[in-house]
Amino acid sequence: MNIQNKELQDVEKSTSASLHERRMKAVPRGPYNITQHYVETAKGAIIEDVDGNRLIDFAGGIGMQNVGHCHPKVAKAITEQVNKAIHTCFHVAPYESYIELAERLNEITPGVMEKKTLFLNSGAEAVENAVKIARKYTGKPGIISFERGYHGRTLLTMSLTSKVKPYKHGFGPFANSTYKIPYPYYYRAPEGMSPDDLDNYLLNQIENFFIADVASDEIAAIIMEPIQGEGGFVVPSKKFVQGIARVCEKNNILFIADEIQTGFGRTGKLFAMDHFNVTPDIMTMSKSLAAGMPLSAVTGRAEIMDAPDIAQLGGTFGGSPVSCAASLAVLDVIEEENLVEKSNKVGSILQNRLNLMKEKYSVVGDVRGLGSMCAIELVKDRHTKEPAKELAGKIVNYCSEHGLIVLSAGMFGNVLRFLPPLVINEDELQQGLDILEKAIDACK
Repeated sequence: MNIQNKELQDVEKSTSASLHERRMKAVPRGPYNITQHYVETAKGAIIEDVDGNRLIDFAGGIGMQNVGHCHPKVAKAITEQVNKAIHTCFHVAPYESYIELAERLNEITPGVMEKKTLFLNSGAEAVENAVKIARKYTGKPGIISFERGYHGRTLLTMSLTSKVKPYKHGFGPFANSTYKIPYPYYYRAPEGMSPDDLDNYLLNQIENFFIADVASDEIAAIIMEPIQGEGGFVVPSKKFVQGIARVCEKNNILFIADEIQTGFGRTGKLFAMDHFNVTPDIMTMSKSLAAGMPLSAVTGRAEIMDAPDIAQLGGTFGGSPVSCAASLAVLDVIEEENLVEKSNKVGSILQNRLNLMKEKYSVVGDVRGLGSMCAIELVKDRHTKEPAKELAGKIVNYCSEHGLIVLSAGMFGNVLRFLPPLVINEDELQQGLDILEKAIDACK
């Protein structure tokens, strides 16, 4: 594969540059752009911009392209549905694909209990509705989330989200009855504290939280990302996740798993919760659920999902027939192409190369992840672990200029996260990692 880089160096004369000028005049500055390469086509793990530059995609639309850009089976399903009916609104004239997709998610999500599924448009909307359902079922108002957690950009989901800038700054006041507790960050644990000790400490602190901050009988649910996404791909231990599940069970609190970024094979299992042997009461999904079509889902125990009365859930566009058709095709592709197994292979290559970079470059402080959901944390000094945010930005820009799209993340903006489509071939993956290593070497 030939990644063309010549035009990347001369952006002032490019069509992308002209489009960016138009974008700056017509579109608010708030929606950010990781790169200024305006897309012409995207297939598999390769994006081609309007100037003919080809870039390896390690971002996957922020984790929504697990089956790859424009997978033929997904594109065919969308086209066939568009030629039948684009949208009738499920509340007005329902259709089979909504039901079939609900049945499949009820079957494949963790747990053997009877489940039901609601479809919406975005991850944030899924979280909003999961909270509505939990409050209705329990009759309690309080929702607990975790430090460094990210759940969306709406008022309620911003309230559950931890990072102030850029997500929350200036947008308050936020929703009441939302609370945050610590989530383990083993790389930045107090010196001398083992992961097991940190888990014990954090779990024990929850009882104090129920005494000092809010009574447990006022909490409807705890919502957790099984791996923190925007928070820096921070992976908890099985002990911690199971400990939170026990807290929920003990105190009649629902466990909501936010699998919006971790779902559909990304972590080397179909869902990240499968790593922890915990069955959540409610699960939220989106991103790779429909390969880029707007769709999200809330799946949960049937009796919980049925708590809201008729017409208390829904929305005009939720579960559109085009998005449902795309999602059904996605589930077929994941199964037929063994993408969960492929995720582990991609993750193994990523982790091996990233660990070699850690040995070679002192600015790489930590390598972590599950399956193909991998990240490196950049530091100025390995002993102090001072975050290297500026370095992360330089590497992201270098990669963009040399044919690779990567994303930063983390509370300090010093984490590089990798979400390549699971269909990426080894040649593309290794070429992308070569560019990344050159970026670290050039920018360190």
